Amino acid sequence: MRILKCIAIDDEPLPLELLQDYIEKTPFLELMHTYNNPLEALAALRSQPVDLIFLDIQMPELNGLKLTALLGDSTKVILTTAYREFAVEGFELNAIDYLLKPISFERFLKAATKALQTIQPPVAAILPVAAHEPFIFVKTTGRLQKVMLEDILYIEGLKEYVALHTISGKVVTLQHLKKLEAALPAKLFMRVHKSFIVALNKIESIERNRIFIKDTVIPVGDLYREMFQLEIQRKSISG
Repeated sequence: MRILKCIAIDDEPLPLELLQDYIEKTPFLELMHTYNNPLEALAALRSQPVDLIFLDIQMPELNGLKLTALLGDSTKVILTTAYREFAVEGFELNAIDYLLKPISFERFLKAATKALQTIQPPVAAILPVAAHEPFIFVKTTGRLQKVMLEDILYIEGLKEYVALHTISGKVVTLQHLKKLEAALPAKLFMRVHKSFIVALNKIESIERNRIFIKDTVIPVGDLYREMFQLEIQRKSISG
């Protein structure tokens, strides 16, 4: 799964803190910065572009609609506001979605998922597996350990550590799960829980919200269920 780099812009501190909390809870979003000044954000975007902006409409000096128009189609925007009447104008500017304050996490996640589906390249545009190195190196105690991708069954986050469960045993590394996820080819691996990444071709069966790989049962988390179901449907052969 692709990780979307994003920023949040709102001149009010509480809504900005809420957006930051929601972004940090969402596995496919990486928060680069928050801004309470839209002009400062615009200047930063010229040198450090991002994939997605969560943008408040009512702000002094430069409101969110004007900022969206200045950005054009180069960056995707999800608008936030306390006033429903701005929705039509926002969609005319090709905003991905429109979040009405107060924003629930469920509604935020729906908009973020829509952004991921819009921004993520279609299947045909994903690089073939042959274009990826067939292995990764992970840092273990005192050395770098080579792990073949085809040997990985699943990956488990263990607080400060990450365990790669392979067909020949377990490799423990200090690397963060989110960074490891970004290094893996999305066509082969998928995050299904805050603590688990699975090798899609190693899944033996799926029952409700449980994945079976060898003798291990892996739960599918609520935040990841929709994307996982979409991926499984895409790979299924219809009757």
